[in-house]
Amino acid sequence: MSFREVFGREPEVTASAPGRVNLLGEHTDYQGGFVLPTAIPQRATVSVGRSGGGEHRLHSANLHRTLTVPLGERGSDFARYVIGCIELLGVTDALDVYIDSDVPSGGLSSSAALEVGTLRALRELYGLGQDDVELALIGQRVEHEYVGVKSGIMDQMASSLADTEHMLFLDTRSLERRVYPFPAGAEVLVIDSGVPRTLAGSGYNERRAQVEEAARLLGVPELRDVTDVAAVEALQDDLLRRRARHVVLENARVLEALHADAGRFGELMNASHASLKDDYEVSHPKVDELVALLQADPRVYGARMTGAGFGGALVALVPQEEAVDIADGVLARYSGQGRRVVP
Repeated sequence: MSFREVFGREPEVTASAPGRVNLLGEHTDYQGGFVLPTAIPQRATVSVGRSGGGEHRLHSANLHRTLTVPLGERGSDFARYVIGCIELLGVTDALDVYIDSDVPSGGLSSSAALEVGTLRALRELYGLGQDDVELALIGQRVEHEYVGVKSGIMDQMASSLADTEHMLFLDTRSLERRVYPFPAGAEVLVIDSGVPRTLAGSGYNERRAQVEEAARLLGVPELRDVTDVAAVEALQDDLLRRRARHVVLENARVLEALHADAGRFGELMNASHASLKDDYEVSHPKVDELVALLQADPRVYGARMTGAGFGGALVALVPQEEAVDIADGVLARYSGQGRRVVP
């Protein structure tokens, strides 16, 4: 169904934003670290029109659901993301909102794409002056204040600023950023494992609390300020030591990857997955299975989970023109259900 079929008229504005895949730099952005995402072709498209009533009507084409939220209330499910954007921009009108997204949920920032797409539509509708960085920061506030996920800034910045042709290097403390080409001769392969996950119901907020405690014990504002991993080994608590070790080494991997060839970049991805699996403990057996199948293919430079973890997607660096063949072979041997390549 279209906006017209749901609401009986045409929308006033339509905007969109892409999902993202993170190549390196996982679980570092809420410790002021470095990340290296790129946009994916899939996007969340948001159409909006003023309704003149006393409630918001929000329709998800993907979920085949329409939610009605009275003005002043936050609603539930996907409504929280949209209402957060509306309220944080100071919009007081009742709105009709139509969402059509092909960004897979789980690891590819479908929520950030929805937030940035909604914020872009509202910016256009009301002629607002926020730039793309300000929209990303508002999207992060939506996660914190309306969804209950204490996320870092990477997802919203990538959805707001990244493109599909480059890697976006982002310093999540200063928000300084540069674009880099992909390693020569390589392209990115993304696979959805078919394992669903939810951030708020997972260990995401727990992991954030653990690394904050590790930083406190090490006497630094954030683990970004630790550059010698030997300092981490002084932590007495084994759990905190492993969590902190991942963050410190992951930052180092991102910085090295900026000028690495495809072979070395892939090795860094493999090391990142091992760290996320063993030290940070945010992977999943089905994701590990897919990663192992990819890493066993001699053509694959490297592979790892991507996103917050506990299911979701994974990413691999592969030779150009070979992604489809590699993916077909791996998925034929994978025992999971609902998996698919994200083209």
